[in-house]
Amino acid sequence: MKKISLRSHLPLEPKQFIADAISGLTFAVVNVPQAMGNAVLATVNPVFGLYTLMIATPMGALFTGSVFMNVSTTGALSVAVGDALVYFSDDQKAAALITLCLLIGLFQLAAGVLRLGSLIRFVSQSVMTGFINGIALLIVLGAIPNLTGYRSSFNSEFLRLADTVLNLNQGDLPTLLLGMLTIALILGFGYLPVRKFSMILALAVVTILAMLAKDVFGVISLVLVGDIATIPRYLPRPMLPELSLIPTLLLPALAISIIGLVQGAGVGQSYPNPDGNYPDVSRDFSGQGVGNIAASFFQGIPGGGSMSGTAVSVNAGAQSRWANILAGLFVLLIVMLFADAVKLIPMTALAGLLVVVGFQNIQPKKVALVWKTGLVARTAMVLTLLATIALPLQFAILVGMAISVILHVFQSSNQVKIVEFVLTEDGFPIEQPAPAELPDRHITLLYPYGSLFFASASNFEQRLPAADTAQQAVVILLLRGQPEVGSTFVGVLHRYAAKLQANGGKLMLVGGSPGLRDQLDRTGVTELIGEENLFREQVRLGAAMNEALAAARDWLDSNKPDTSDHG
Repeated sequence: MKKISLRSHLPLEPKQFIADAISGLTFAVVNVPQAMGNAVLATVNPVFGLYTLMIATPMGALFTGSVFMNVSTTGALSVAVGDALVYFSDDQKAAALITLCLLIGLFQLAAGVLRLGSLIRFVSQSVMTGFINGIALLIVLGAIPNLTGYRSSFNSEFLRLADTVLNLNQGDLPTLLLGMLTIALILGFGYLPVRKFSMILALAVVTILAMLAKDVFGVISLVLVGDIATIPRYLPRPMLPELSLIPTLLLPALAISIIGLVQGAGVGQSYPNPDGNYPDVSRDFSGQGVGNIAASFFQGIPGGGSMSGTAVSVNAGAQSRWANILAGLFVLLIVMLFADAVKLIPMTALAGLLVVVGFQNIQPKKVALVWKTGLVARTAMVLTLLATIALPLQFAILVGMAISVILHVFQSSNQVKIVEFVLTEDGFPIEQPAPAELPDRHITLLYPYGSLFFASASNFEQRLPAADTAQQAVVILLLRGQPEVGSTFVGVLHRYAAKLQANGGKLMLVGGSPGLRDQLDRTGVTELIGEENLFREQVRLGAAMNEALAAARDWLDSNKPDTSDHG
């Protein structure tokens, strides 16, 4: 294992440290309200989101391969956590959260230790686009009850929205007005030089107005953070997970860990390290896992690589890992010094903040790109988006991955093409469509394009020239570039070789790699067609094909049909 120098890992040059301190403070001020909003999405105490920033963010910074990756709360993870905890009572929810966060961290750490970073490629861009945009819609829809003061009895998010619109007069007008004002202020401050602090400034203004509404005008309907949550001035005592909940939370934890890892991989590939190299994805997995394991014992909600958090940190001048380490310290100081102020924030203000965050997470450009890419990508995106909205999120990402794999197999199987190489005098063969039927006593050179596995092999067999009636036909199948083939394709070779041999013909295989040759030996193909009809792949292009052609011509010459009259 490569030894990591603490000095190089955590540089302490004064200028860098000052820049990192400014970046960490900026991140803390900007993300305190967002972390609380994400905890609301997770259906737990808003302060639990702050615990994630205090612990998971600095711990993740110590162990990720990415220097700048910010491991913190995200909307996607929080919505998924809320879905996983929905069936737990308030008394069970804290224990379930600790257990869930620990399991997520263990899954992520295991993925890093086992070097599974390469598996991210199985989650296609179309699936992630559908998933992230579905999450964005769920964030907006999930904020509606706190934004309007009306709580619908429907379970479906869209039915809940329709019910809220039809019964808006039953909501609370001061709650709705302050929530809409929060949205307007965040957007308005976004056009000013203080745009980095637009969320915290909007919350400050609305909190002051809420205090005036309560104290001066006697509005008692406004729900404040302090009305639903206790905010201590210190970290909670460490708590152990509830082992009996592990079987129930195992699958949700796996799905949520995948969501976090995929998001984190996107962050790592968007922000290269100071040396210009992109970080080790597997090491990023480990860092996120360590952060969640540490946060789990202190009631933090699950966190992951945050694109928005990383962007805030980098744009604020982050120079090293110290930016995220100091960010956790600054969040702790904010909670200890300003806990009483946090209690006064109206829940409708956090809801307005989430509405803005939800719309900011909608990706119209990526949606348009995927839509233009093709039918398969478009279908994967739409089906994943629908699954995200309709199903519990712990299943939606798994459904999206399954859809992606199925569509990939379907697309690959339909892209198989067989062409015939026709030799010319100048030595360069002409590529043309394969014949429908094989001619008698003729050498046919065939080359397949596309995958030869599974369903593709069946389509390949349907496209082969018919060999039922051709006499003494020789087919040379070029397999250069095929390291191995599936069992379905082996069956195709057995059947086609048998058809050719039944009419006095033969099948030759050219260009097989050593691995493919071993497969053919083990599956009986070599014994069926004969050792002399297998031609190994050579360094020189066309050398093995020319050897097969010469052998095929000699065989035809020595097996001419007897045309003499024996009558």
